[in-house]
Amino acid sequence: MAIVEPLSPTPDGHRRLGLRSTSNNEPIHEITVNTKEDVEAAVARARAAQRAWAEVSVAQRARIVRGAVDKLVEHREEVVDMLRNDCGKTRAEALMMEVIAACDAINHWSACAERDLSDEVRKTHGFIRPLKKLIMHYRPLGVVGVITPWNGPFALAVNPTVQAVLAGNAVLLKPSEVAPRSGDWSARILHEAGVPVDVVQVLHGDGESGAALVNAGVQKISFTGSVTTGKKSAAACAEQLIPCTLELGGKDAMIVCSDADLERAANGAVFNSMFNTGHVCMGVERIYVVESIADEFERLVEEKARVVRYAGADSDEVSEIGALFWDRQLPIIERHVEDARTKGADVVVGGEAVKNGGLFYKPTFIKNVDHSMDIMKLETFGPIVSIMRVKDEDEAIRMANDSDYGLTGSVWTNDDEKGIAIAKQLEAGSVHINDASMSYGVLEAPFGGMKDSGLGQVNGKGALRGYTFPQPIIIDRWKRKTEQHWYPHTEKTAEELEQMVKFVFGGWMKKLPFMRK
Repeated sequence: MAIVEPLSPTPDGHRRLGLRSTSNNEPIHEITVNTKEDVEAAVARARAAQRAWAEVSVAQRARIVRGAVDKLVEHREEVVDMLRNDCGKTRAEALMMEVIAACDAINHWSACAERDLSDEVRKTHGFIRPLKKLIMHYRPLGVVGVITPWNGPFALAVNPTVQAVLAGNAVLLKPSEVAPRSGDWSARILHEAGVPVDVVQVLHGDGESGAALVNAGVQKISFTGSVTTGKKSAAACAEQLIPCTLELGGKDAMIVCSDADLERAANGAVFNSMFNTGHVCMGVERIYVVESIADEFERLVEEKARVVRYAGADSDEVSEIGALFWDRQLPIIERHVEDARTKGADVVVGGEAVKNGGLFYKPTFIKNVDHSMDIMKLETFGPIVSIMRVKDEDEAIRMANDSDYGLTGSVWTNDDEKGIAIAKQLEAGSVHINDASMSYGVLEAPFGGMKDSGLGQVNGKGALRGYTFPQPIIIDRWKRKTEQHWYPHTEKTAEELEQMVKFVFGGWMKKLPFMRK
């Protein structure tokens, strides 16, 4: 992420944006903002390229796309350096959250492609089975718009783009204006692997360019970002009758039960609240700990929070937390912490920004918070552990569900059955037991939120098919000259149909195994 500021326009009138690093305030990049006309031209090129790409076999598409892993491994140092400069990430986080996650996604979806996208013969049911044969064909949608955020800019661009491309679509990728080079690198590794240039194109700009893409006549929008912009995108998609998936904000709850392993829970609380500088939609933002074990849990959390280190992207020091990714996030963090402090919370560790050459926020631990405070209601997106004491697990469930968001949650207990029972009561798209923030990385699991956290799901069994139109092809097995129910109807037609109801659905035939499947 970066500090974004307007520059003088290009000679042909295009807006330009300059980017400065939040780690050291140095200029790092500039972009030319794509106009509505630029977007329309890109759509036209993509549409032409997609037709040829769709003719490539699924197996061949998978072989080509899988080659992007080799290209990413080859260029990993450049990608890591880009992420550290643009976002202020530490080296470990750039590798863990971005490079490894992207490699894993490419490998996984390439391996799934033939199984999930090839024509599939399905059994028909009941009395239809001997009459009709069903083939499912998964048609590419055409051109897909992928709009990605600033907090995981590389991996969150690669994952949906690869899914859409494997399904036979062309992609117009619009990265956040504060992390534009992540989009460029996502396209580059695919191009070097053999994906045609016009099949994956990158569009640069801010909300104006994003809106132009949503309204440019594409066949689907995959959007990851804010609730406000997501709702606008959904409305535009509805107007055009095109599908969309929305991965929006989160205020994820962590419940620490009375029988939890407190050492693991405390380690998990600190890491999952602070990793990626707290800029994680599925990171822990609210912790509810049962009163009986709260003293010890808070002691452990304080101990671990005090030794978390922060440093700039250019520092040689091994550190856990880098710079804030975006200068606009700092006032939000400061406002939420001050609101909590004013309303009676105890800021035990950290609680202040450091602006010595860059933009950092100290690892922070706050206790005695409650739902009157913004830090327990609004998305903070900072390296902050916030703990609220509750009477018991039932109260923890009520508090966890008292939110406009419902992305992920976690339950910490030594009793898996108890954890599962609590998980089923949480209003969250996915729930972890004795872990957190992993749902997007478990690619077999559908990922999506309830309430204001999103619409639809990505990943999981239907991920690749989500970028297709499932087209049933129904074949008559017998090729007779006519069918019993076709014209002309006679006096016997209704009588024969009546007999069918009687014997097939009301008599002995209903007990036959094939009638039940």
